[in-house]
Amino acid sequence: MTESESTPPAETPPSVPPPDTEVPGRKPRRWGLWISLFLLALVLLAGGVGLYGWQRYTGTGPLTADKTLVIPRGSGVAAISRQVADAGITRHPLELAVALRLRRDGTVLRAGEYAFPAGISLRGAIDLLASGKTVVRRFTVPEGLTSWQIVELLRADAALSGEIAAVPPDGSLLPETYHYAYGDARGDLLSRMQGDMDRALDRLWAARAPDLPIADKRQAVILASVVEKETGVASERPRVAGVFVNRLRLGMRLQSDPTIIYALSDGKGFIDRPLTRADWKLQSPYNTYIVDGLPPGPIANPGLLSLQAVLQPETHKFLYFVADGTGGHAFAASLDEHNRNVVRWRKVRDGE
Repeated sequence: MTESESTPPAETPPSVPPPDTEVPGRKPRRWGLWISLFLLALVLLAGGVGLYGWQRYTGTGPLTADKTLVIPRGSGVAAISRQVADAGITRHPLELAVALRLRRDGTVLRAGEYAFPAGISLRGAIDLLASGKTVVRRFTVPEGLTSWQIVELLRADAALSGEIAAVPPDGSLLPETYHYAYGDARGDLLSRMQGDMDRALDRLWAARAPDLPIADKRQAVILASVVEKETGVASERPRVAGVFVNRLRLGMRLQSDPTIIYALSDGKGFIDRPLTRADWKLQSPYNTYIVDGLPPGPIANPGLLSLQAVLQPETHKFLYFVADGTGGHAFAASLDEHNRNVVRWRKVRDGE
């Protein structure tokens, strides 16, 4: 091949500048970087907001001391949110409402009385209000009260609701400690007392001693109410019951002062003065100094121990008892012995 026939050299292609390099007359293309930085900032901001919100939701709340709060029936989320904020449980009235909406789990807040511990978190407050685990209150019925006295205690308890139409018969309510929640009805509590008395009496009657001078469960309650009012010493009740059982078997009158007090008080169970000799002559079917056998009805609501004492009385020969000055009683099988015990009691009473 001749020199004139040789292939001409290939042309060198024009150089292409790399992206984002400055070319005379062209602006640099940096918009992609700025968008990336902006999106990163948004992510960081959202994460920070989310972290802050989670800490406010799960972290220690502003409540500085344990607090009990009553959520009224019919309260909506907005009202509850304001109430817990006003109580210092949350920091702002909107916190609870917003958190509840964000949960999206169908949580329903319940009315009632709740005990919020100090520092409870927003999440803990919502969980507590949704749980229905309200404060458990206690209503204690002392042994030996009349039904009128028990009803007065119920009416005085502001945490209970509703009216009591009529006072139940004496002897129909079981003295005990009853649990209830704020707003429970007084009538419902009375019904529980009556049901508990019926069940307790059925159980104790089935296990009664044989050959008792007691015809039925009602008579057992009547005698138990007399025993209840005669002594506050639990260990004495079977012995006191034995005295009255011995008297009934012999046809002796019970001669119990509390039966006169019941008659004088029109069933309220107390008077503001000591008994006198004239009171012992009171013409009333409840005066066991002048009537034979049991009074016509209970003179109080006896407790379990008195009911058990009457249905399982102590076996002995005692027919009398009188206070001994120590809170208990001195027992006697004969009138002479009893009179000596009375003399000793009067010396103690008069400080001789």
